[in-house]
Amino acid sequence: MADPILHIKDSYFFEVPRFLWRPVYHSKSDVPEFLVKAHPTSSPKEFTDAMAGKILIPQPFGTLKNLYEKESGFAISRFMIVETIAAILVFWMFKSLADRVKAGEPPRGRGWNALETSLVFIRDEVAHPAIGHGYEKFVPYLWTVFFFILTMNLFGMLPWVGAATGAFGVTLTLGIMTFLVGLVYGTKELGVAGFWLNLVPHMDLPAWLFPLKIGIFFIELLGTIIKHAVLGIRLLANMVAGHLVLLAILGMVVAAAKASTGVFLTTSVLSVFGAATLSVLELGVAFLQAYVFTFLSALFISAATHHH
Repeated sequence: MADPILHIKDSYFFEVPRFLWRPVYHSKSDVPEFLVKAHPTSSPKEFTDAMAGKILIPQPFGTLKNLYEKESGFAISRFMIVETIAAILVFWMFKSLADRVKAGEPPRGRGWNALETSLVFIRDEVAHPAIGHGYEKFVPYLWTVFFFILTMNLFGMLPWVGAATGAFGVTLTLGIMTFLVGLVYGTKELGVAGFWLNLVPHMDLPAWLFPLKIGIFFIELLGTIIKHAVLGIRLLANMVAGHLVLLAILGMVVAAAKASTGVFLTTSVLSVFGAATLSVLELGVAFLQAYVFTFLSALFISAATHHH
């Protein structure tokens, strides 16, 4: 039995029900080379059974070691495709709404009104109070971050797609982007030296305590790096934790498969009910985590671009 954790890990294939996709390998020459290399003693029938329900992603720029690891080059993973689709979807939403506003056409319908309300909420209730003066120029970034994370979180609710925000590389990159926004605009507002000196809180200390300020500078510098890394880790941990609990609940059905019929039926009903309830909670978590990441990003940007 495959490791259940692999179901929430990034991979180089999309998993669908086995009856929807069943490649037929008549000989080993039909089997992808990396699979034969990884399992040289397996027969074509075993490969056919193992790959049922797994749609391999074409790899024009790289080679694979197995279904979850690349061997060389630039390999295209499932989460990369999900991120690309999310980015295109967010761009399409913003572009469509902007075109309507530009044409003087008010948004009509629940979807467009919900989108406009969300944008106004992030501008007036997140960016303005958290950043203060000059918040306007950061609103597009915060809008993009919020809807990009939210879209990927919601994709994670769909069967067989997976949440790209459950990958450390994705969430850490988002944290780095927030750091770079603060670094670039902080340098622009305060100057190169002023940005780094701004890390040290203003204190009226005698000259002989100057070494203390140097120590505080390095502590604050380390703290800045850590808090942006934690920004990514926090999002990752919250998204992965929900999927792990869901996996554990559904795993109880598999564990009860060899028990008596009564135990199996009872376990199945309770597991399905628990999974459905948790999925509703996960829906709320998808919105909450996108909001928390956006709000913390606004606070970090404010700290980087204002004197304190």
